[in-house]
Amino acid sequence: MRRRLIQSTLAVVLVVIAVFGVSLVIVETRTISNSAQERVDSEALRLASIVDSRLVGSEDVTAEILRDQVTQDRYAEIRIPGRTVIRVGTEPRGDVIKATARGEEGETVLVQEPRSTVTREVGRTLLIIGLVALLAVIAAVLLAIRQANRLASPLTDLAETAERLGSGDPRPRHKRYAVPELDRVADVLDASAERIARMLTAERRLAADASHQLRTPLTALSMRLEEITLTDDPETVKEEATIALTQVERLTDVVERLLTNARDPRTGSAVTFDLDEVIQQQLAEWRPAYRGVGRAIVSSGKRHLRAVGTPGAVAQVLAALIENSLMHGGGTVALRTRVTGNQSVVEVTDEGPGVPADLGARIFERAISGRNSTGIGLAVARDLAEADGGRLEMLQAQPPVFGLFLSRTAPQKRAAEEGGPTVR
Repeated sequence: MRRRLIQSTLAVVLVVIAVFGVSLVIVETRTISNSAQERVDSEALRLASIVDSRLVGSEDVTAEILRDQVTQDRYAEIRIPGRTVIRVGTEPRGDVIKATARGEEGETVLVQEPRSTVTREVGRTLLIIGLVALLAVIAAVLLAIRQANRLASPLTDLAETAERLGSGDPRPRHKRYAVPELDRVADVLDASAERIARMLTAERRLAADASHQLRTPLTALSMRLEEITLTDDPETVKEEATIALTQVERLTDVVERLLTNARDPRTGSAVTFDLDEVIQQQLAEWRPAYRGVGRAIVSSGKRHLRAVGTPGAVAQVLAALIENSLMHGGGTVALRTRVTGNQSVVEVTDEGPGVPADLGARIFERAISGRNSTGIGLAVARDLAEADGGRLEMLQAQPPVFGLFLSRTAPQKRAAEEGGPTVR
């Protein structure tokens, strides 16, 4: 592209120089020739006037007297009736410019000038025009190179940006070039890069969330299936199979929830449910894991609480807190329920050392972990809680106390109780 821009610009300049240069050469050549002819004519008239004045005054008219009146490189011939021809200068050979003038006393004055003087002057003029044309060409080439770089470099940058987008690097460059059309393309590419970055982030988050949230149900299901393979008691097999089917349903609910949040995190399926059922379900699923490490998990507090939310999502939040206590906590894990205002609260605590002071509230950020874990669980749990209109907070760092706050009244009922408009 640079070469084409330079070649096209140079071609335009050469055409302009050719058109105007040739015209200028023709005009200047004619002007110089006419000017030389006018000078010779003027000199012939001037010499005739001088001869006339000397003849009228009866003064001598000789070559020595007239020599200073003839311009150098010119030849003059004066013919006076009854006298010898007077010649001044050297008669030129070849092509000449000549002029003849007649005086009042009957004399004839002939002035000649070699045309080579005109040729030299025309040559000097052509040289000047050629130098100006050469400077114009050089300036045009430099400007063409500058303009080509100004246009080609941004296109190269935009091509590299597009290539980076295609290779999976969606970082916007936010670089502009002071050319409206190119800046428009850069704006579109940057906007596309930001959209692709959001999409990739959402996909990676979905993959990370899926791997984290599916791990616990799959582990629990695997434990139930192992119990079935290790027993011959039909009743035990039936009981474990029933629990396994329940866990499969929970697993299906987790997958649907993940897909729903991936499409639109604001889309919820909140209902009023019995909080005790979800807590007891979690206790039943996690007791085997806690017994395996010599620890216990218990529940206490207010019973028969109702809450508004998605049971599967609330179960996932509690599972994340319980798993977090299993991995990072110590001693007995307790799930305590209470009521504060119009909210049902589930507190999860253990007897471990708690959250390090350097983490603090950052414990809910992704990739933040006190040990060698993924740092995803608590972040996902907070997202799930907020998607249902609840919230997850760390109430105390040492010993650790996490609180899940859930509304006790559906939005429509709450608005009616408060005397406000009913949301439809």
